[in-house]
Amino acid sequence: MKKPIPTIRDVAAAAGVSTATISKFINGTQRFSPPVEARIADVIGQLGYRSNPLAQSMITGKTKTVGLSVLDVSNPHFTSIVKGANRVAQAHGYTVLLVDTEENPDRERPLLEALSRRVDGLIIFSRMPDAELEWLAGLDKPLVFFGRLPRLTLPTVASDDHRGAYMMTRHLVTLGHKRFAYMGFSRSRRDEERMGGVKECLAAHGLELAVYDAATPSAHEGERLCAEMMLGAEHPDALVCYNDLMALGFMKAAQTLGFRIPADISVAGVDNIVYGNYTSPPLTTVDLHSERMGVAAMEKLLDTIAGRPTEPFTLIEPQLILRGSTTSRN
Repeated sequence: MKKPIPTIRDVAAAAGVSTATISKFINGTQRFSPPVEARIADVIGQLGYRSNPLAQSMITGKTKTVGLSVLDVSNPHFTSIVKGANRVAQAHGYTVLLVDTEENPDRERPLLEALSRRVDGLIIFSRMPDAELEWLAGLDKPLVFFGRLPRLTLPTVASDDHRGAYMMTRHLVTLGHKRFAYMGFSRSRRDEERMGGVKECLAAHGLELAVYDAATPSAHEGERLCAEMMLGAEHPDALVCYNDLMALGFMKAAQTLGFRIPADISVAGVDNIVYGNYTSPPLTTVDLHSERMGVAAMEKLLDTIAGRPTEPFTLIEPQLILRGSTTSRN
């Protein structure tokens, strides 16, 4: 015969206290003397009692759940962010609810408003322009934002995109490249920083930049733009892409067209997704430490939920990862 599931009344009876005392102990709303707390904890362990999360949230007003919105869960950059954030959340007894806005700004507001009613706080990526984000304050929940956000005062976590792109471009200049192209994604607020880093470095060396704008930050767009870039009168000898997916798509298409990488063109990306290490040749990239970004954002959010002080802005430093898709032109 199946053993009955213990209730809060069973715990109270065995511990010799009221059900209200058990409830306050479980939910952490009141402390008791060490002997009483030890007795309650011992009884809970012996009976194998598990509290009802829904009932617990009704008492405390807390769901022990946090929301995380990402722009494209199929992009390994965001997968790594989720991994880092989830690890921190689980260590603190929280569950993560994930929303994928699929690179569609029109989906963001309704999805986030619905999610906000089910969680204690939110970590947000957004494609919406800064001027259209004032409604976030109306969610009345602790928020952490990925990226720089000049118009709103929210805790933020950002990678130093400008510095990472500058470092990569300077490396390519040092290798002797003269004809540069940038494959960007202008709908992203981070694109301006990345392209700005490339342009600043090239301007310091008197070099020009050809810019190609993708409709989505995807491998498909990298493939699509390749022919336009490479089959003209004079193709670039170095390409910096907004992200690794675009770079990988470009490399596949370029090799199909008969170009050699890096002999005909050096290619570099941003994000250091795992697949870049297994292409032929392996992809040179800027590591933004995606998993570390997720960890930092979740730590910041949990501190905010708990009322603990937290730094308003965390900047993650980039790192160059040099592989076989770039080579010297000297």
